[in-house]
Amino acid sequence: MATHPTITTTHKPPLLRRHFCPPRYPLSPTTPFLTSHLIRNVPVDVYSKRRRFVLVPPRAFTVDLSNHLVRDAGATVLVVSGAYALVSSFDNLTQRQIIEQSLSRKLVHILSGLLYMGCWPIFSTSTDARYFAALVPLLNCARLLVHGLSLVTNEDLIKSVTREGKPEELLRGPLYYVLMLILSTVVFWRESPIGVVSLSMMCGGDGIADIVGRRFGIHKIPYNKQKSWAGSISMFTVGFLISTGMLYYFSIFGYFELNWPLTIERVATVALVATLVESLPTKGGLDDNISVPLVSMLTAYLSFGFQP
Repeated sequence: MATHPTITTTHKPPLLRRHFCPPRYPLSPTTPFLTSHLIRNVPVDVYSKRRRFVLVPPRAFTVDLSNHLVRDAGATVLVVSGAYALVSSFDNLTQRQIIEQSLSRKLVHILSGLLYMGCWPIFSTSTDARYFAALVPLLNCARLLVHGLSLVTNEDLIKSVTREGKPEELLRGPLYYVLMLILSTVVFWRESPIGVVSLSMMCGGDGIADIVGRRFGIHKIPYNKQKSWAGSISMFTVGFLISTGMLYYFSIFGYFELNWPLTIERVATVALVATLVESLPTKGGLDDNISVPLVSMLTAYLSFGFQP
Protein backbone atom coordinates (compact mmCIF):
# COMPACT_ATOMS: atom_id res chain seq x y z
CA MET A 1 0.00 0.00 0.00
CA ALA A 2 1.47 3.35 -1.10
CA THR A 3 2.00 5.94 1.51
CA HIS A 4 1.82 9.67 0.89
CA PRO A 5 4.42 11.93 2.38
CA THR A 6 3.20 14.08 5.23
CA ILE A 7 3.49 17.80 4.65
CA THR A 8 4.16 19.77 7.77
CA THR A 9 3.81 23.52 8.00
CA THR A 10 5.58 25.60 10.55
CA HIS A 11 3.48 28.40 11.96
CA LYS A 12 5.32 31.63 12.31
CA PRO A 13 4.63 33.59 15.46
CA PRO A 14 2.35 36.60 14.92
CA LEU A 15 4.05 39.86 14.26
CA LEU A 16 2.83 42.77 16.36
CA ARG A 17 3.51 46.09 14.80
CA ARG A 18 1.92 48.92 16.67
CA HIS A 19 2.02 51.42 13.87
CA PHE A 20 1.10 49.09 10.99
CA CYS A 21 -1.77 50.84 9.30
CA PRO A 22 -2.00 51.74 5.58
CA PRO A 23 -3.26 55.25 4.76
CA ARG A 24 -7.04 55.42 4.59
CA TYR A 25 -7.06 58.49 2.39
CA PRO A 26 -4.61 58.75 -0.53
CA LEU A 27 -3.00 62.05 -1.30
CA SER A 28 -4.75 63.78 -4.19
CA PRO A 29 -5.17 67.30 -5.57
CA THR A 30 -8.63 67.57 -4.01
CA THR A 31 -7.65 66.21 -0.60
CA PRO A 32 -4.09 67.28 0.21
CA PHE A 33 -3.75 65.42 3.46
CA LEU A 34 -3.48 61.94 4.81
CA THR A 35 -4.55 60.61 8.15
CA SER A 36 -2.65 58.25 10.39
CA HIS A 37 -4.10 56.63 13.45
CA LEU A 38 -2.24 54.82 16.20
CA ILE A 39 -4.25 51.63 16.55
CA ARG A 40 -3.48 48.36 18.22
CA ASN A 41 -3.48 45.60 15.58
CA VAL A 42 -4.90 42.17 16.11
CA PRO A 43 -2.30 39.39 15.75
CA VAL A 44 -2.58 37.61 12.38
CA ASP A 45 -1.59 34.03 11.56
CA VAL A 46 -1.16 33.29 7.85
CA TYR A 47 -1.74 29.64 6.92
CA SER A 48 -2.64 28.11 3.54
CA LYS A 49 -3.11 31.60 2.03
CA ARG A 50 -5.95 32.30 4.47
CA ARG A 51 -6.05 34.95 7.20
CA ARG A 52 -7.12 33.89 10.65
CA PHE A 53 -7.48 36.24 13.59
CA VAL A 54 -6.04 35.02 16.82
CA LEU A 55 -8.29 35.87 19.72
CA VAL A 56 -6.77 38.12 22.32
CA PRO A 57 -7.92 37.45 25.87
CA PRO A 58 -10.75 39.77 27.00
CA ARG A 59 -8.54 40.98 29.84
CA ALA A 60 -6.22 42.67 27.34
CA PHE A 61 -9.07 44.77 25.98
CA THR A 62 -10.23 45.62 29.50
CA VAL A 63 -6.80 46.87 30.52
CA ASP A 64 -6.44 48.86 27.31
CA LEU A 65 -9.85 50.47 27.74
CA SER A 66 -9.08 51.29 31.35
CA ASN A 67 -5.84 53.00 30.34
CA HIS A 68 -7.67 55.15 27.80
CA LEU A 69 -10.32 56.18 30.30
CA VAL A 70 -7.75 57.13 32.92
CA ARG A 71 -5.68 59.11 30.44
CA ASP A 72 -8.66 60.95 28.96
CA ALA A 73 -10.19 61.71 32.34
CA GLY A 74 -6.86 63.04 33.58
CA ALA A 75 -6.41 65.14 30.44
CA THR A 76 -9.89 66.61 30.89
CA VAL A 77 -9.16 67.62 34.48
CA LEU A 78 -5.83 69.11 33.42
CA VAL A 79 -7.34 71.20 30.60
CA VAL A 80 -10.23 72.41 32.77
CA SER A 81 -7.74 73.48 35.43
CA GLY A 82 -5.62 75.26 32.86
CA ALA A 83 -8.63 77.10 31.42
CA TYR A 84 -9.71 78.24 34.87
CA ALA A 85 -6.17 79.41 35.66
CA LEU A 86 -5.99 81.36 32.39
CA VAL A 87 -9.24 83.25 33.00
CA SER A 88 -8.36 83.88 36.66
CA SER A 89 -4.97 85.29 35.68
CA PHE A 90 -6.47 87.83 33.30
CA ASP A 91 -9.16 88.73 35.85
CA ASN A 92 -6.40 89.42 38.33
CA LEU A 93 -4.51 91.58 35.82
CA THR A 94 -7.69 93.53 35.10
CA GLN A 95 -8.48 94.11 38.77
CA ARG A 96 -4.95 95.36 39.37
CA GLN A 97 -5.42 97.67 36.35
CA ILE A 98 -2.39 96.27 34.58
CA ILE A 99 -4.39 95.75 31.38
CA GLU A 100 -7.75 97.19 30.42
CA GLN A 101 -10.88 95.07 30.46
CA SER A 102 -11.52 95.11 26.70
CA LEU A 103 -7.98 93.91 25.98
CA SER A 104 -8.23 91.24 28.67
CA ARG A 105 -11.49 89.96 27.19
CA LYS A 106 -10.00 89.66 23.71
CA LEU A 107 -6.81 87.99 24.93
CA VAL A 108 -8.94 85.39 26.70
CA HIS A 109 -10.90 85.02 23.45
CA ILE A 110 -7.67 84.33 21.53
CA LEU A 111 -5.71 82.22 24.00
CA SER A 112 -8.43 80.04 25.54
CA GLY A 113 -9.50 78.46 22.25
CA LEU A 114 -5.99 78.07 20.83
CA LEU A 115 -4.57 76.59 24.03
CA TYR A 116 -7.56 74.26 24.30
CA MET A 117 -6.98 73.04 20.75
CA GLY A 118 -3.26 72.74 21.42
CA CYS A 119 -4.01 70.31 24.27
CA TRP A 120 -5.79 67.80 22.03
CA PRO A 121 -2.70 65.60 21.53
CA ILE A 122 -2.55 64.77 25.24
CA PHE A 123 -5.80 62.80 24.90
CA SER A 124 -5.64 59.12 23.99
CA THR A 125 -6.20 57.50 20.60
CA SER A 126 -9.54 56.11 21.75
CA THR A 127 -12.61 56.97 19.68
CA ASP A 128 -14.15 58.40 22.85
CA ALA A 129 -11.29 60.85 23.44
CA ARG A 130 -13.02 63.64 21.53
CA TYR A 131 -16.00 63.46 23.87
CA PHE A 132 -13.77 63.78 26.91
CA ALA A 133 -12.16 66.82 25.29
CA ALA A 134 -15.58 68.29 24.50
CA LEU A 135 -16.42 68.19 28.21
CA VAL A 136 -14.14 71.20 28.73
CA PRO A 137 -16.17 73.70 26.65
CA LEU A 138 -19.38 71.91 27.67
CA LEU A 139 -18.72 72.73 31.32
CA ASN A 140 -18.05 76.32 30.35
CA CYS A 141 -21.27 76.30 28.33
CA ALA A 142 -23.24 75.21 31.41
CA ARG A 143 -21.53 77.92 33.44
CA LEU A 144 -22.50 80.61 30.92
CA LEU A 145 -26.11 79.43 30.88
CA VAL A 146 -26.40 79.48 34.66
CA HIS A 147 -24.96 82.98 34.99
CA GLY A 148 -26.54 84.32 31.79
CA LEU A 149 -30.00 83.35 33.06
CA SER A 150 -29.12 85.02 36.39
CA LEU A 151 -29.61 81.78 38.29
CA VAL A 152 -26.27 82.53 39.94
CA THR A 153 -24.47 85.89 40.02
CA ASN A 154 -20.76 86.21 39.32
CA GLU A 155 -19.68 89.78 38.66
CA ASP A 156 -16.09 88.80 37.87
CA LEU A 157 -17.20 86.44 35.10
CA ILE A 158 -19.57 89.02 33.63
CA LYS A 159 -16.91 91.72 33.59
CA SER A 160 -14.25 89.47 32.07
CA VAL A 161 -16.21 88.19 29.04
CA THR A 162 -18.87 90.81 28.26
CA ARG A 163 -18.71 94.26 26.65
CA GLU A 164 -21.35 96.10 28.67
CA GLY A 165 -21.37 94.09 31.89
CA LYS A 166 -24.85 92.61 31.41
CA PRO A 167 -25.58 88.96 32.32
CA GLU A 168 -27.64 88.36 29.17
CA GLU A 169 -24.55 89.05 27.06
CA LEU A 170 -23.20 85.70 28.24
CA LEU A 171 -25.93 84.03 26.18
CA ARG A 172 -24.70 85.58 22.94
CA GLY A 173 -21.04 85.90 21.89
CA PRO A 174 -19.41 83.91 24.73
CA LEU A 175 -21.99 81.11 24.43
CA TYR A 176 -21.63 80.93 20.64
CA TYR A 177 -17.86 80.74 21.11
CA VAL A 178 -17.96 77.62 23.32
CA LEU A 179 -20.63 76.02 21.11
CA MET A 180 -18.27 76.31 18.14
CA LEU A 181 -15.52 74.71 20.21
CA ILE A 182 -17.83 71.78 21.00
CA LEU A 183 -18.93 71.44 17.36
CA SER A 184 -15.38 71.40 15.98
CA THR A 185 -14.23 68.96 18.64
CA VAL A 186 -17.02 66.41 18.19
CA VAL A 187 -17.41 66.61 14.39
CA PHE A 188 -13.84 67.16 13.16
CA TRP A 189 -11.51 66.58 16.13
CA ARG A 190 -7.75 66.55 15.49
CA GLU A 191 -7.98 64.26 12.45
CA SER A 192 -9.20 66.90 10.01
CA PRO A 193 -7.77 70.27 8.95
CA ILE A 194 -11.30 71.67 8.78
CA GLY A 195 -11.82 72.02 12.52
CA VAL A 196 -8.27 73.22 13.11
CA VAL A 197 -8.51 76.01 10.52
CA SER A 198 -12.01 77.13 11.54
CA LEU A 199 -11.07 77.44 15.23
CA SER A 200 -7.85 79.21 14.34
CA MET A 201 -9.77 81.81 12.35
CA MET A 202 -12.39 82.28 15.08
CA CYS A 203 -9.93 82.51 17.96
CA GLY A 204 -6.83 84.04 16.44
CA GLY A 205 -8.05 85.88 13.35
CA ASP A 206 -11.28 87.38 14.68
CA GLY A 207 -9.71 88.13 18.06
CA ILE A 208 -6.73 90.05 16.69
CA ALA A 209 -8.96 91.98 14.26
CA ASP A 210 -10.80 93.62 17.16
CA ILE A 211 -7.59 94.50 19.04
CA VAL A 212 -5.83 96.03 16.03
CA GLY A 213 -8.98 97.67 14.69
CA ARG A 214 -9.69 99.52 17.93
CA ARG A 215 -6.16 100.89 18.16
CA PHE A 216 -5.16 101.51 14.56
CA GLY A 217 -8.46 101.47 12.70
CA ILE A 218 -8.37 105.02 11.35
CA HIS A 219 -9.31 104.13 7.79
CA LYS A 220 -12.75 102.53 7.71
CA ILE A 221 -14.06 100.04 5.17
CA PRO A 222 -16.45 101.84 2.78
CA TYR A 223 -19.33 99.39 3.16
CA ASN A 224 -19.00 99.11 6.96
CA LYS A 225 -17.88 102.09 9.02
CA GLN A 226 -17.68 99.86 12.11
CA LYS A 227 -14.77 97.92 10.59
CA SER A 228 -11.35 99.12 9.50
CA TRP A 229 -8.77 98.12 6.93
CA ALA A 230 -6.22 97.58 9.70
CA GLY A 231 -8.50 95.13 11.49
CA SER A 232 -9.33 93.16 8.33
CA ILE A 233 -5.72 92.99 7.15
CA SER A 234 -4.58 91.82 10.57
CA MET A 235 -7.33 89.20 10.68
CA PHE A 236 -6.31 87.77 7.33
CA THR A 237 -2.58 87.80 8.12
CA VAL A 238 -2.73 86.49 11.70
CA GLY A 239 -5.54 84.04 10.93
CA PHE A 240 -3.53 82.62 8.03
CA LEU A 241 -0.34 82.32 10.11
CA ILE A 242 -2.06 80.74 13.11
CA SER A 243 -3.99 78.30 10.91
CA THR A 244 -0.82 77.23 9.12
CA GLY A 245 1.07 76.94 12.40
CA MET A 246 -1.64 74.80 14.01
CA LEU A 247 -1.79 72.53 10.95
CA TYR A 248 1.97 72.06 11.15
CA TYR A 249 1.67 71.41 14.89
CA PHE A 250 -0.85 68.59 14.39
CA SER A 251 1.05 67.17 11.42
CA ILE A 252 4.06 66.70 13.70
CA PHE A 253 1.98 64.27 15.76
CA GLY A 254 0.99 62.41 12.58
CA TYR A 255 -2.73 63.13 12.63
CA PHE A 256 -2.55 64.08 8.97
CA GLU A 257 0.07 64.68 6.32
CA LEU A 258 -0.12 67.82 4.24
CA ASN A 259 0.79 68.75 0.72
CA TRP A 260 2.12 72.13 1.80
CA PRO A 261 1.95 74.13 -1.46
CA LEU A 262 -1.73 73.19 -1.88
CA THR A 263 -2.40 73.58 1.83
CA ILE A 264 -1.05 77.14 1.91
CA GLU A 265 -3.27 78.10 -1.03
CA ARG A 266 -6.33 76.60 0.63
CA VAL A 267 -5.65 78.16 4.02
CA ALA A 268 -5.21 81.54 2.32
CA THR A 269 -8.58 81.06 0.63
CA VAL A 270 -10.26 80.22 3.93
CA ALA A 271 -8.65 83.23 5.63
CA LEU A 272 -9.74 85.55 2.82
CA VAL A 273 -13.37 84.36 2.83
CA ALA A 274 -13.58 84.49 6.64
CA THR A 275 -12.12 88.02 6.63
CA LEU A 276 -14.66 89.20 4.07
CA VAL A 277 -17.53 87.75 6.10
CA GLU A 278 -16.22 89.34 9.30
CA SER A 279 -16.07 92.74 7.61
CA LEU A 280 -19.73 92.70 6.54
CA PRO A 281 -22.28 94.85 8.39
CA THR A 282 -23.95 92.51 10.89
CA LYS A 283 -25.35 94.90 13.49
CA GLY A 284 -28.27 93.08 15.06
CA GLY A 285 -27.53 90.11 12.82
CA LEU A 286 -25.29 87.06 12.97
CA ASP A 287 -22.52 87.12 15.58
CA ASP A 288 -18.89 86.81 14.43
CA ASN A 289 -18.42 83.84 16.74
CA ILE A 290 -20.92 81.98 14.56
CA SER A 291 -20.39 83.44 11.08
CA VAL A 292 -16.57 83.25 11.04
CA PRO A 293 -16.16 79.60 12.15
CA LEU A 294 -19.11 78.35 10.08
CA VAL A 295 -17.96 80.00 6.86
CA SER A 296 -14.43 78.79 7.59
CA MET A 297 -15.73 75.24 7.99
CA LEU A 298 -17.64 75.45 4.71
CA THR A 299 -14.72 76.90 2.78
CA ALA A 300 -12.26 74.44 4.30
CA TYR A 301 -14.64 71.58 3.50
CA LEU A 302 -14.75 72.64 -0.15
CA SER A 303 -10.96 72.97 -0.18
CA PHE A 304 -9.76 70.00 1.86
CA GLY A 305 -12.70 67.61 1.69
CA PHE A 306 -14.52 66.18 4.67
CA GLN A 307 -12.64 63.91 7.05
CA PRO A 308 -14.92 62.22 9.64
